[in-house]
Amino acid sequence: MVKAATRRPPSTSKPESKSHWKYLVLATLVGLSYLIVSVLEGMLDKFYIFTPAQLHDVATLSLSRHNDTRGVIDDIIAQLHTAYPGRTINSKEEWVFNNAGGAMGSMHIIHASVTEYLIIFGTALGTEGHTGRHTADDYFSILEGEQWAYEADKFTKEVYPRGSVHHLKRGTVKQYRMPDTCWAMEYARGWIPLMLPFGYADTFFSTLDLHTLWRTSFITGREIIGNLLHGKF
Repeated sequence: MVKAATRRPPSTSKPESKSHWKYLVLATLVGLSYLIVSVLEGMLDKFYIFTPAQLHDVATLSLSRHNDTRGVIDDIIAQLHTAYPGRTINSKEEWVFNNAGGAMGSMHIIHASVTEYLIIFGTALGTEGHTGRHTADDYFSILEGEQWAYEADKFTKEVYPRGSVHHLKRGTVKQYRMPDTCWAMEYARGWIPLMLPFGYADTFFSTLDLHTLWRTSFITGREIIGNLLHGKF
């Protein structure tokens, strides 16, 4: 007599969930990213070549020598070329419009690298907008006119006249206004590439000024890559 085959009960053990491994990989990547960012954050100060105090001295000296903005700007650039001979300071004066956060002005890029930028920014007509919330400290040295600013929980405006510096701390956001003609030397130190989306957004969603976008990208990229090739991060 042939015995009937004995059926085994179905296995109650479940295969290891794939999602478990996905979460493990994700957690590992997040942990590694945090570690890398923490290490780089600790090294930021080693990458800077400018200091806010030094640049304020440069602006103050230029303002004491000249009453006209053109003379002040030329003096600033001459001082910087003397202090930083070679590749660090952009030798070409290339003005482009800049639309960011609803504000419009024109700028000349003096220096751009991964961790710093130094520009002349301003307007002959006045403008206002959103500062942006950035991964860098921003120092705005007024060369002509005034800049006004305020934070969301404040009820009085901050006024920055000629010769003063408006320090927008990293991660801070304000509304700002240049009520009339205003020119400034702007210095940012931190992670500069992460600021670029803010600087480009108005072009893509408002002005569609692709020629200015190309010129800005070309000059910025040329300066950042050129400084990287010379060891300036």
